Amino acid sequence: MSISDVAGLIAALAFVALVAFLAVPLLKLGGVLDEARGSLRQLTEHSVPVIDDAGESVRLANAQLAKVDDVTTPVAEAAQNISAITTLVSATVARPLIRVAAFTEATRRVVFRSGAR
Repeated sequence: MSISDVAGLIAALAFVALVAFLAVPLLKLGGVLDEARGSLRQLTEHSVPVIDDAGESVRLANAQLAKVDDVTTPVAEAAQNISAITTLVSATVARPLIRVAAFTEATRRVVFRSGAR
């Protein structure tokens, strides 16, 4: 065996040791990836029903909002009608009442001026 043979044997052993040294972290990484895959599978199994329930809740909420809209539309129309009636009554009754009050005040002033003399 020559020195080059020994050097080649040492280099080959060093390469084998390097491969063995690098194989350990790769095997551990494989175990970590298996655990991550299992965790992801469990997460998917548990989250899909929750998402389905959330979708059902949103559908039910939309149905309730449609019912509320059916109620609020007539209420809004009634409020507009009440506002129109209030304006009409105000225009119909208030102006004559103001005129009567002004006439009464003017009459009172005339009467008290006459009585003061």
